[in-house]
Amino acid sequence: MKFSIKVGVGIMLSAILLLSNLSFGKGNQSEAEKKQDLSTSLNTILSDEGLKGSIAGISVRSANSGELLFDHHGDTRLTPASNMKLITAAASLETLGHDYQFSTEIATNGTIKGNTLKGDLFLIGKGDPTLLLEDYQHFARTIREKGIKSIEGNLIGDESWYDSTKLSEDMIWTDESEYYGSQVSALTLSPNTDYDAGTIIIEVYPGSKEGERAIVRTSPDTDYVLVQNTATTTSQDVETDLTINRKHGTNIITIEGVISLNDSLEKSWISVSNPAAYALHLFERLLKDVGIAIEGDISVGKAPKEMNGLIEKKSMPLHELLIPFMKLSNNGHGEILVKEMGKLTKHEGSWEAGLEVVNEYLTEEGLNPEEMLLRDGSGISHVTLVQPNQLSLLLYKLQSKEWFDYYLKSLPIAGASGRLVGGTLRNRMNDTAAENIVIAKTGTLQGVSSLSGYVMKNEPLVFSIIINQFLDEDKIEDIENQIAIAFAEYDFQ
Repeated sequence: MKFSIKVGVGIMLSAILLLSNLSFGKGNQSEAEKKQDLSTSLNTILSDEGLKGSIAGISVRSANSGELLFDHHGDTRLTPASNMKLITAAASLETLGHDYQFSTEIATNGTIKGNTLKGDLFLIGKGDPTLLLEDYQHFARTIREKGIKSIEGNLIGDESWYDSTKLSEDMIWTDESEYYGSQVSALTLSPNTDYDAGTIIIEVYPGSKEGERAIVRTSPDTDYVLVQNTATTTSQDVETDLTINRKHGTNIITIEGVISLNDSLEKSWISVSNPAAYALHLFERLLKDVGIAIEGDISVGKAPKEMNGLIEKKSMPLHELLIPFMKLSNNGHGEILVKEMGKLTKHEGSWEAGLEVVNEYLTEEGLNPEEMLLRDGSGISHVTLVQPNQLSLLLYKLQSKEWFDYYLKSLPIAGASGRLVGGTLRNRMNDTAAENIVIAKTGTLQGVSSLSGYVMKNEPLVFSIIINQFLDEDKIEDIENQIAIAFAEYDFQ
């Protein structure tokens, strides 16, 4: 099996070509001696005091043969954090297909007579996490262009494509207001092209002088949330210190602290409660903005089976969605993909059905999911457990997939500039042997750090690093970087 390098990423190809004339070996060492050199380097790094009391699982394979070159607690079950996304992305590409698109529909159970729609208007979500405010504006304008000026009926948002459970079972309640802990709904809205569905952006600006109340705006502009702002403007000599939270179980957002006159703007992404109601609230306003009056009620409900379709919008294909999903480590995308796999395969848009699909996929790939514990699609769960040797084996096997180039292209690249190129590795391992060579997914939770992926060189490697139960996050990231650099410097030839 040969490592695929067909991906159209110039920076990767350039790195491979550059390395084709380099060797990090020591003369004419035997294969066994080179393996020993790698083991010696890694064991030296693993003796660092920063790992005392923690568990480090490391698995390294030849990407061409799958041979295990180094194994340190590789069969130990560990919490992978966002390295779980490596499994979710692979299962999604295999199950849904790289060109799969989510859809959103506008439909009615009534008829258009003159300028009036006599009947209900339904906004039907089917999981698209990439819907933006401009998409809803387009829906409203298109309905108005059909000649409709009034709706003699109700406006209903339908999120029944997925089940009613909006948070995975291991979600920590304090994470629920954070953008990475947003509720999962089939009908939702993202504030910008990071596509953090179910969130809004809180923008805080200083007043014109010291002592004035800070200025707060939401993006998109909405009164769906209630902002309670007690933050004030402080002098240029004082650093900004703001706390922005959503009160648990509500849509009340509190803003406290101070913002310096030196700062032009502070931003925070906050999740909303009930994303479908939020999307519907904005859609109602946009319909009114284009001159459409609604006589009935506005509510979240279920559309009837027999309707007349008015509008259908398709999302970007899955292989494009993988870029923000993997490069930016978007938790919401991971959970939506799990539910979508369950819906399309088991006819049930739930975590239970979706994870069943994921486990079946892993079995088909020759892995043993009975030795794992998978609890969600993003890796935010502290309960999920995988083994580094199993993860590296999966990464090795994926190279034979027809969609592998899309998968590889979605991974962050060490030291590569740009959020949608270097992703979460753009500021790591710069100016080292790993720069542009290590292509891998990061993962971080409290006490958990992971990095798994590929080393693109003459004899490429597949690796998985999962470290649990540590205290110093900065120290662990440095150790993780050292290990990845050692992979980049290792010459198997």
